[in-house]
Amino acid sequence: MSSYPAARYTGSRTFDVSPAAAVPPGPGDVLIDVAYTGICGTDLHIFHGDMDARVTVPAVIGHEMSGRIAALGADVTGHRVGDAVTVMPLRWCGLCPACQAGNSHICHRLDFVGIDSAGAMQRRWAIPAELLVPLPDGLPLDRAALVEPTAVAVHDVRRAGVVKGEQAVVVGAGPVGLLIAAVTRDAGADVVVVEPNEHRRAFAVKLGLTAVDPAGDVRGFVDKWTAGAGAPVVFEVSGAEAGITTAVDLLATRGRLVLVAIHGQPRPVDLHRFFWRELTLVGARLYDRSDFETAVELVAAGRVPAAELISKVVPLSSVAAAFTALESGAAGLMKVLVDCGSDA
Repeated sequence: MSSYPAARYTGSRTFDVSPAAAVPPGPGDVLIDVAYTGICGTDLHIFHGDMDARVTVPAVIGHEMSGRIAALGADVTGHRVGDAVTVMPLRWCGLCPACQAGNSHICHRLDFVGIDSAGAMQRRWAIPAELLVPLPDGLPLDRAALVEPTAVAVHDVRRAGVVKGEQAVVVGAGPVGLLIAAVTRDAGADVVVVEPNEHRRAFAVKLGLTAVDPAGDVRGFVDKWTAGAGAPVVFEVSGAEAGITTAVDLLATRGRLVLVAIHGQPRPVDLHRFFWRELTLVGARLYDRSDFETAVELVAAGRVPAAELISKVVPLSSVAAAFTALESGAAGLMKVLVDCGSDA
């Protein structure tokens, strides 16, 4: 194969899908036949042009993916052509204070593959073998494309220190919020989701979750649910100012607020309530390899709703239209996958 199709972000709201020259994998690399690539919120920020200072244009983006190994570079061991894999898209320096402290996933000079360097929205993708995460036999590759966002949820729940029997609130019922709710429930906690969009609330209910409209008396609902104590842990996944206010207001004494969403600007926060109730703010960013491996187990075992979250699958040639559909907030649309092996 002398060339293969690739989708390149070329500037605000534009993609170019055109052939890319086939390049054999170098030493230590593997070549992946990409099956599916998911579109996430960060990809939408790129699409809007909000990250042009970081993304080198033209750029092949995408970091939620699944596929099979097509070829091995020199010195690659432990993998075989045909193996099903996903990629943990983080490359760190190993030298900065974060890396030296054992927190390489938040390296000061982190290369987030698919944002800072070429990603998975292409038919074939050369990637360092060290980034591969094996997938078990029998796991459908469309569901496997949700391992990366599930790893985010696993890390968030681990950072929260959720324990069996606790009550937790998730503010925001997008794909990541629902995955956090599912992982929290799998950990044995009781979960309530707060979401203003009626379609997303209905979707959460279909997944067996309790969903509450913030336009109603959320504080009263949580007070009744917790016998007046408030929730020990709240995940803020909405990215909205109102979400922060709601999250802080619902916390119990010494509760933990886990900040998951990326807030692009400073938000007002009720620091008096933090003082009065001795609250804790926990940042949760990305994941480490153990989170990724746990995510593979959860998706493979059906303990998170990977299949249910997939709303639509589009061919690589329709990438721009897929972004536009997600941007529109079309009713019921959750996770859109790009079929990188299809041209139709």
